[in-house]
Amino acid sequence: MSFQSLKSDASREEAQRIDKEPAGRVLIVDDIVDNRVVLARLFQRRGFEIEQAGDGEEALRLIEQRAFDVVLLDATMPGLAGEEALRRIRATWSAAILPVIMVTAKAFTADVAKFLKLGANDCVTKPVDFAVALERVIKQVARRRAELELRRVNKALEDAKKQLEDRVTERSAQLVEANAAISEEAARRMATEDRIAYLAHHDTLTGLANRFHFESMLLAAAIRAREERLRFSVLFVDLDGFKNINDSLGHSVGDALLREVAERIRSTLRGGDFSARFGGDEFAILHVADDIEPSSIALARRLIEIVSACQMADGHKVFVGASVGIALAQDEPVDPVTLMKRADLAMYRAKADGRGQYRLFHPDMDTLVQTRRTLDLALRTALTQGEFELFFQPIVSIARRRITGFETLLRWNHPDRGLVAPDEFIALAEDTGLIVPIGEWIVRQACVEAARWPGDLLVAVNLSAIQFRNRSLVAVVMDALARSGLPPARLELEITESALLADNSQTVDMLRQLRHIGVRIALDDFGAGFSGLGYLRSVRFDKIKIDKSFVNDMASNDESLAIVRAAISIGATLGISTTAEGVETEDQLHGLAAEGCAEAQGYLFGAPQPATLAPRAIERILEMRCWPVATARLQPGDLKVARLVRR
Repeated sequence: MSFQSLKSDASREEAQRIDKEPAGRVLIVDDIVDNRVVLARLFQRRGFEIEQAGDGEEALRLIEQRAFDVVLLDATMPGLAGEEALRRIRATWSAAILPVIMVTAKAFTADVAKFLKLGANDCVTKPVDFAVALERVIKQVARRRAELELRRVNKALEDAKKQLEDRVTERSAQLVEANAAISEEAARRMATEDRIAYLAHHDTLTGLANRFHFESMLLAAAIRAREERLRFSVLFVDLDGFKNINDSLGHSVGDALLREVAERIRSTLRGGDFSARFGGDEFAILHVADDIEPSSIALARRLIEIVSACQMADGHKVFVGASVGIALAQDEPVDPVTLMKRADLAMYRAKADGRGQYRLFHPDMDTLVQTRRTLDLALRTALTQGEFELFFQPIVSIARRRITGFETLLRWNHPDRGLVAPDEFIALAEDTGLIVPIGEWIVRQACVEAARWPGDLLVAVNLSAIQFRNRSLVAVVMDALARSGLPPARLELEITESALLADNSQTVDMLRQLRHIGVRIALDDFGAGFSGLGYLRSVRFDKIKIDKSFVNDMASNDESLAIVRAAISIGATLGISTTAEGVETEDQLHGLAAEGCAEAQGYLFGAPQPATLAPRAIERILEMRCWPVATARLQPGDLKVARLVRR
């Protein structure tokens, strides 16, 4: 039985205390005081700690308040009788974690069977033979402690497995060592060698083989291939969209989905195939066939089809996809580690090419990985070497025909490649966690630059979802404002819906703290994510930024135009300003003005440029002749702003 399936079954501290307790903690429940007192004294003489309850209600309250090793529960009591109390206990606590021994005056087999069916661990009859009761209590205490110890061992195994995922060759050795250590500890304390051996080779959630077992089978297949010219392949299967389901519906739904996927994979394979779960949402398959390439492709297609079909998980109807990578062992000897690496590379190529697809390994994939690794190494030194530079793109008030601020955009002056756009390295920075120090630098430097601007010009800074995992984010923003002297109201932080989805409660709390100190919050790429309407209710945003994909298509696509109108209408209703991103043509500007959009941003007003070129951007916008007829006249201070920025 998996410890995750029981409610708060036992804390680690409780399990560690078991060895120090000489006998056990027993709750005696009986409406007759003399019965309770006599039993309590007898058990206390044997070293037991005793609590007493006069009825079922009192017993349930005591059970909620503290942990017991055994409950001796009288079957017949006024008020809440023992039978109903047992039902309520079993609704929350399992028989393994809270053993219950029913005390009944009825010795009929049918009555005993009824209590056992309701979840009782054992029964004793009145008058109570203390010697019998003592032995049964000792037996249940021992079983409960054995169960807690087994779960502690299981948890230790789970923790050990998670540490073995960085390097394949090291994982095998570490897992063997961890399994050996756990087996030795379990053998010394309890006779559970068979259970430990099973856990060492299987995934406890799905029942499939684990990575260690899979690698052993793969090694055996490689040896057979050299001796018998066996043809086989390795398929890596990764679920598409699993994280969104896990984060939005909870881990219980995610676990149920993984079990369902594992069962579908198991039912799809042939007798000679072997499947495993490597952890998370990643599965592996060892496939053997004479016509290995077409057979592997056919298997990959079947896997994508059966995984992508609608699934019921813990009462929820959910949909996920699958990306499959295939590595063949047919014409040349390939060691298992290399074969698994190739399947992994092919799987990531399938995900990069749009997901829901399969890809066969090609040597070029390895070259791409080496290129990514080289870029990763260079990225790690870019911040300390001063290779990053901030560019700024103007944000314009459509009605007032003036710049209201600039959005901050990051550029990398690579020593060999020159200026590198963020779409080439931001995803890598997020994967490696480097986005946190880089993001802190962006906030600090953007505040410094904006503090030099005159008037009330805003500076907008994009935040990654990864940055919200760092609880010091609010402190970093406050420090940047204090050091630069920039008023908080001139800093606007932009977040996407994915940032809210990653850890909704923590992110929302941080956003509220930032708004409390006066910082403006904008919801970026509105309409392109999951469901922005819900976030508008939980977080008070100052601005909605309409995704450029809808702006680009609003003239030719009625659905895009409807989304733009809806966003502007929602903003107007909630008192939230709206900014359209990606405005490139005069027609788009006129259309947005007609719909009542407040601000626009895009190449029509200027490409992102270094801070030193901000004055030119202001002058260019003031000189534009494509403004909608309904816009206001030129403001007297606008030219003055441009001159001040130039200074």
